[in-house]
Amino acid sequence: MSAIVSAKDVTKVYDSGFKALKGVSLDIEQGEILALLGPNGAGKTTLISVICGMVNATSGSITVGGHDIVDDFRAARSLIGLVPQELSLEPFEKVINSVTFSRGLFGKPRDDAHIERILRQLSLWDKKDARVKELSGGMKRRVLIAKALSHEPRVLFLDEPTAGVDVELRKDMWDIVRGLRADGVTIILTTHYIEEAEAIADRVGVINDGNILLVKDKADLMAQMGRKELCIELQDPIGEVPAALAAYDLVLGEDSCSLIYSYDTRGDRTGITSLLSDVAAQGLVLKDVSTSQSSLEDIFVGLVEDAT
Repeated sequence: MSAIVSAKDVTKVYDSGFKALKGVSLDIEQGEILALLGPNGAGKTTLISVICGMVNATSGSITVGGHDIVDDFRAARSLIGLVPQELSLEPFEKVINSVTFSRGLFGKPRDDAHIERILRQLSLWDKKDARVKELSGGMKRRVLIAKALSHEPRVLFLDEPTAGVDVELRKDMWDIVRGLRADGVTIILTTHYIEEAEAIADRVGVINDGNILLVKDKADLMAQMGRKELCIELQDPIGEVPAALAAYDLVLGEDSCSLIYSYDTRGDRTGITSLLSDVAAQGLVLKDVSTSQSSLEDIFVGLVEDAT
């Protein structure tokens, strides 16, 4: 796949001297879902605002669909749809009018069929004549997405799209995002919900303190950086880890009836076979054995901690 958005050495320094972006370079591939993770103040929203032309970069360059966002702003911006964090909607406007108006802002000719298709896709068609103030928070979020899609963009930015949305509706939103990707729309979302990135992203980018720490395929990231844990449940509680097992760096479970062993999935040898043999040699009776993989949240927290 080719990059539809390309940022090269982008910096943003505010008048106060605060450096929000510190030489960010990022290629976003056509047709992918990229999840951009980072703590508050990491630079996620600033980066999106710069790409969308809402904030001017201090230095660096960005192209969207091959169009420079400064020299060819209109062409670049026409390819972008943006769903902001804030529910910024006219409360007394009807849903269908609000979405149709957004299409007109980009100079697109009237297309009732396209507007209907979007509203149906987002389960808003039966609400088309409702005023925005009558909608729930989740439905208002859908209206924002409909407005962002009204001019048929090829790149959609979702800034915290499920903030304040309940779990059930959040999963509905994930289905919507997958459907948009199936239609060929490139999607970049920022999120605080690690499970959101784990559920729908193709690649994961981690940003902290204005720097991109990494951008990797989600599966590769978890395979390369993730660790597994082996939990050995014992028949009877023990007071401490036997000294003869010290080489394994075992952790005694809170219930005193389990031993936790961490190992690298990339290693040629896991050490599990010898561990189990040595545990038995200590006279400890095994009740059960189970393994668990590090989650994306574990990896994310580790990366941010390493960078600070």
